[in-house]
Amino acid sequence: MSTQITARAVTKAYDGRIVLDAVTCSPPTGERTGIIGENGSGKTTLLRLFAGLERPDEGSVVVTADGGVGYLAQDAVLPAHLNVQQAIDEALSELRSIEAAMRTLESQMADGDESGLDEYGRLMTVFELRGGYDADARVDSALHGLGLHELSRDRRLGGLSRGEQVRLHLAAVLAAGPEVLLLDEPTNHLDDGALGWLEDHLRERRGTTVAVSHDRVFLERVTTTLIEVDADTHGVTRYGNGYAGYLADKEAARQRWAQAHEQWRAEADRLRVAAATTARQVAPGRPMADRNKMAYDRAGGRVQQSVASRVRNAEERLRRHLAEPVARPPRRLSFTPSLLSGDLHGVVLDAVKVSVADRLATTSLALEAGDRMLITGPNGAGKSTLLDVLAGTVEPDTGQVRRRGRIGYLPQELSVGDPEEPVIAAFARGREGTLAQHAERLMSVGLFTRGYLTLPVGTLSTGQRQRLALARLVCDPVDVLLLDEPTNHLSLTLVEELESALEDYHGALVVVSHDRRLRQRWRGPSLVLTATAPQDTASAGTGGGH
Repeated sequence: MSTQITARAVTKAYDGRIVLDAVTCSPPTGERTGIIGENGSGKTTLLRLFAGLERPDEGSVVVTADGGVGYLAQDAVLPAHLNVQQAIDEALSELRSIEAAMRTLESQMADGDESGLDEYGRLMTVFELRGGYDADARVDSALHGLGLHELSRDRRLGGLSRGEQVRLHLAAVLAAGPEVLLLDEPTNHLDDGALGWLEDHLRERRGTTVAVSHDRVFLERVTTTLIEVDADTHGVTRYGNGYAGYLADKEAARQRWAQAHEQWRAEADRLRVAAATTARQVAPGRPMADRNKMAYDRAGGRVQQSVASRVRNAEERLRRHLAEPVARPPRRLSFTPSLLSGDLHGVVLDAVKVSVADRLATTSLALEAGDRMLITGPNGAGKSTLLDVLAGTVEPDTGQVRRRGRIGYLPQELSVGDPEEPVIAAFARGREGTLAQHAERLMSVGLFTRGYLTLPVGTLSTGQRQRLALARLVCDPVDVLLLDEPTNHLSLTLVEELESALEDYHGALVVVSHDRRLRQRWRGPSLVLTATAPQDTASAGTGGGH
C-alpha cells in the first residue's frame, strides 16, 4: 500500500493575515519528518492541513493512507465524562471495527460463501499494517512508557491533571497504530523517562511520522527530514539528514551569503576604479601630419567621444551593479556587557529569604560579577516569580533584594503594549536618538528586515514579538542578564545563536529554562525550586506550551 502526503501551492490565511503562501511540500513516505519554525509561523496549520482538519484557501492537500491517519493535537481536551478505558476503546474503535468485519467474513467463508474474499484480504492487509494483533500490548506499553501504568482504567478523564490527559491521549493515538502519525508538540508534559520511551518508540515504528516540535533533542534523535516554516516569507524549506543536516545546511547557506556579499563588494570596487580611470585612458598621442590641423582635430574629437562613451558605459555598469546589492549577512547574536562590567566585583545580585504568597517559597540567591545560574523545577515552583522579584517587577512579601549594575530582563510573558505602535517605535521606546538611528541599530541585529519597521506590533506573531524583545535586550549593554525561557517561540537557528551568545557573555547570568538541550550544555551551578503546591510532576519535564 502506498502512502502520500502532498501540499501543492497551498495558501492559508486567518483574518486576512497570511500564514502559508503558495506552499508546496511532501513529507517523505516511511520517514520521520519534523516541522519546525518559530511560534506563529504556521507549523500547526500545516499539520492540521495534512490531517484534514483545515482546508486551504488556495491549492490542494492530498493524503493517501490506507492504514489510517492518527493525529495528536497540542491543545486537545478529552471528554470529561469518559473514563480511561473508554478513551482507549474510542482510540482503537477503527481497529475493533476492522477486526469485527474480518470475523464476520471468516464466518461467511466458513459457510462456503467466498464472495467477500477480496474484501477480507484488504481488511487483513490494513489490520496487519496497523499492528491490529498487537494493539492491546501497545496500549500497555504506551501507558507504562508514558508513566501512566498505575492509572486506574475506570478513572474519569475530568479528574486527571492536564499532563495526565495529554499523555493518555498520546498513548491512545500511538496504540491505534495508524500508518500516518501526525503529532503536534508530542514532547510537552513529558518527563525525561517518558521522552526517552517516546523517542525510541517513534524510531522503531513503521509508517510515516510527521511531528511539529521545538525540542532539539527530540528532533536530533527522531527525525530524518525537517520542513522549516518561515514566519517572514510564509514559505517552507525542506532539509535532509535530520537536525544535524539542518544545522550544517544553514551554516553553509550563511557562508555562501557571506561569499556572495564579498564578491559583490569586490566587483563594486573594481567598477568604481574602472569608471574613475577610464577618463584618463587617452589613446597614444601622435604628431600632427603635414601640419593638417583640421584632420588632427577631427581625430582628436573622435578619441574624446570614444573615451566619453567608455566612461559612460563604466558608470552605467557601476550603477546597475549598485542597484542590486547583496547585503552583508547580519552579525551573529551577541550580548554586550556594560562598560562597567570590568570594574564590577563582588556580589551584583543578592536575594535574601524572598517569598511571594502562593507563588514562591522562601528562597535565597547570590550572584557575583560573571557568575551564572540555571533555575529549574516543576511548573508552579515559582521560577518566573523569582525572576520577577530579582528584576524588581514584583515586590516580595518577605526578604529583600540588593542589585548592582544595569539589569536586562527578558520575561516569559511579553507585554504587547499599544498594538498599533509600529515595530520601530516599540524598539526605540525609552531610548535616545532619531528613528533613523534606531532603524539602523535594529537592522544591524539581523532579527528583522526593513519591511517590518512600520508594521503594528499587534500584527506580529508570538515568535516575532520574542525577536523584538530580544533585539531590545541585545542592543543595550548590561551587567546582569535575567532570562525566563529565552528559547521559547524562536526559530531553531536563532536558538542555537542565542546559546552561543550566552556562552560568550561575561556578565552575571540567570536563566530559567525547560529546554533539554540548553540544560544538557549548561556549564555552571543550578538552583532547583520545589513546587509550592501539589503538582503533576510529569508536567515539569520539557513541556511548557511552546
